[in-house]
Amino acid sequence: MRSVYRTRYRDLQGDIETTIENDGATLRMSLCGVDFEGNDFDSFEVVSSTAPADLSRFSFAGGTLCSCLFEFEIPVIVAVDAGELRGTLEARLRLGSAHATGGIDEESLHLVLVVGDLRLESEGRSGWFEDELLDLQRRLPSHWFLKTCFGCGLSDYSPVGHGLFGGLACFRDNKLGYRSVRTKDELFRIWDTMTAFVQETHLCPEFERRTPGAGYRG
Repeated sequence: MRSVYRTRYRDLQGDIETTIENDGATLRMSLCGVDFEGNDFDSFEVVSSTAPADLSRFSFAGGTLCSCLFEFEIPVIVAVDAGELRGTLEARLRLGSAHATGGIDEESLHLVLVVGDLRLESEGRSGWFEDELLDLQRRLPSHWFLKTCFGCGLSDYSPVGHGLFGGLACFRDNKLGYRSVRTKDELFRIWDTMTAFVQETHLCPEFERRTPGAGYRG
């Protein structure tokens, strides 16, 4: 399913209003006529440019965009006592400068969930969608929850690690096998039955609410 996120890009040269297109696997955006793609918000690489000189504005670390700030809005569904409400996840992602030895010197993520008159902010300490979404879930009223793949009882992260966004493993084709998982070893035993990697903010018809203690991530 294709989604389009209203986005503001900022660097030392100023702000650019744009959009990020998401097909569920790849993120795409255009800045000053330069097209970028990535499978994560911190992995945008140049796809094509009609004028190579346009690249002089941008900074890169290992070929990926850095030294910038992204502000974007992701629509989400929040389950509430009386049904469901449409909400917005406002994300603020700062990507620092390139290290001489590789990587960047800073990566911070701050999320704000807006649902009706309710506005909840994450602490912004982790640099991961996983921990910031957990923080927001804890702040929601009792019995409310994010109805997304992150809040689904059939998804988990690899024990060997994952990126900022989009590294959530879905086990909808092995529901019974995944429901019995409680440890790292048990997750590894069924890992090859994973259906696909999904994004935390995605939602499919087979969603089932995650319960405390489920899977490897709990």
